[in-house]
Amino acid sequence: MPFKRLLRTILLRDRSLMTKLTVYSAILVLVPMLLAGYISFRQSSLTLESEARRYSWQIIDQVKHYVEDYFRDFEISTLKIINHPDTTAFLRAYTSGKPADAEHESRVRNVLQNSAFSRSDVANISLILDHDRIIDSNDQPGITSVRDAERERWFDTVPVTGKPKVLSRVIHWKGEAEPVVSVAKRIASPQDLKPFGMLVIDLNYRRLEDTARKVRLGQSGNGYLMILDEEGRYVYHPDPKLIGTLTDYRIVRQLQYRSSGSFIFEQNGKRLLTFSRSEGLSWHLMTSIPYDELMESRTRMAHAIFATTAWFMLIAFVLSLGLAASLIRPIKKLHLHMKRVEIGDFKGHIKVENADEIGMLTADYNRMVKRLSELLEEVYVSRVKEAESHLRRKETELRMLQAQINPHFLYNALETIRGMALAEEREEIADMSAALSRLLRYNVKEDQPVVTVRQELAVVDMYLRIQKYRFDERLEYSFHLPDWVLEQQLPKFTLQPLAENCIVHGLEPSTKGISITISAHRIGKTYVLAVGDDGPGMPPERLESVRQSLEHSNPRSSGHIGIDNVNRRIRYLFGEQFGLVIESRPSEGTTVQMILPYEESKPFHEKGWREVWNDLSDSAG
Repeated sequence: MPFKRLLRTILLRDRSLMTKLTVYSAILVLVPMLLAGYISFRQSSLTLESEARRYSWQIIDQVKHYVEDYFRDFEISTLKIINHPDTTAFLRAYTSGKPADAEHESRVRNVLQNSAFSRSDVANISLILDHDRIIDSNDQPGITSVRDAERERWFDTVPVTGKPKVLSRVIHWKGEAEPVVSVAKRIASPQDLKPFGMLVIDLNYRRLEDTARKVRLGQSGNGYLMILDEEGRYVYHPDPKLIGTLTDYRIVRQLQYRSSGSFIFEQNGKRLLTFSRSEGLSWHLMTSIPYDELMESRTRMAHAIFATTAWFMLIAFVLSLGLAASLIRPIKKLHLHMKRVEIGDFKGHIKVENADEIGMLTADYNRMVKRLSELLEEVYVSRVKEAESHLRRKETELRMLQAQINPHFLYNALETIRGMALAEEREEIADMSAALSRLLRYNVKEDQPVVTVRQELAVVDMYLRIQKYRFDERLEYSFHLPDWVLEQQLPKFTLQPLAENCIVHGLEPSTKGISITISAHRIGKTYVLAVGDDGPGMPPERLESVRQSLEHSNPRSSGHIGIDNVNRRIRYLFGEQFGLVIESRPSEGTTVQMILPYEESKPFHEKGWREVWNDLSDSAG
């Protein structure tokens, strides 16, 4: 049949063994070498590009940490200026309605000048008050960098909470337009806490330019660093004309979807752009490297790979002509060992008896088997490392979940508040500030995931005492706990979020008072900690929504992020059979029960939870 004749022709069944060996040897060498050459070229290209991306990310991370630390220093400087005694006295007089005399204003200007002259990169410091009253570190009358600040787009974006905002803008300074980076902080009135002014520190680009010049990207150094704000405008660019302008919309679109990454951008040539977001500043740091320059090594490597492949194919074709002699026995022996490899035996080794092509093939076989054995071992090691990496990710997730409810407040600010309260003989404010400082130190410094009920009671007792200052007679609380439960274990910082939920959802929306009760009882090999209130409670549909969110770990659907966080950490530490159970009835209150494992033979502690508080705060500090 025609098909059979075609098959015999293709398979060279009617040809001599020499022809078959010559043709087949050429084919067997040609195809693997071409594939190996292509794969090597492709892999080398990916490796070069990956290394370039990784190097760019390393550079960006270093610059990002430096820039964040640099502006964090100026955020601290704003606190020093505002808390300076001369500034405080001036603002107190201003907000109380008393006219501030020229001497007070001169003292404030001296404070601004001292802060400005201490840093060569400070262009100007301005204190803006209501009714367009401006005090500048610049002592030249009529010259200021914030005269029209209220009409600029950034003015209303500065947080009213007093958190500093770092932004880029162009000022008209001494008759010239000059790009600056400004640190702006709103100032609130101590009487009604309403913002009535703003402190603005204008920085020149000297430090940013010095840092950017040290960054060398690409083989010839043609790459450069850029900084973009949250709107996609250039905060820094090697071309000063582009500072403050909006970047290409394609770049903005990439930055909107990811916090870090890299992509190829084509505009006046192909370039590799790598970016990373600074969460503290809401900026994107980006590097730009010419793609052709980056891939220059790939072209040389491609020439070497294809030249090597061509030479090896030529040599293999020449050597294949001598394969006829002494062929059958070594081929059968090789075939036998290959059968052993098929069933997974990689320990076989063929002795190379000849130096001809069969001997080379045998040696190649030995190397191949050895390499396969090594690859299998590498796969095993890789899987072990993957399992270890998975465990590390789980641990990191737990720490991140715990960090979400441990805000890092400024201890120095609390101590400042305490000192000011003592100076004004306001003992209740001083006690409240000290208690809050202890509470924060415990939350931030204590890193063990599991603590005793006694320790958690000390924390929630201190928290409720602080809230008692706020709500006075509207808030009552009590603990009904047997001695055996005090040394039982539970995840750290779990009672306080539940007590906080009672206040947020039961006390704050209402004008009535509530009573919070914390109790415990045992059920078999578990024990139950219950946090309840007699507040307004929840309607059935709301209660069902909260229960569903706890079951599926979806806090956004219910808004109860705190209890969802507690539930997830309990399940992660002790198992899926433990967690939170919520009961609530309208107008009767809400109770959240923590189901936890009970441990026998826990030692009894002689101290109560209030007495152990000082020990906790000392160990946390």
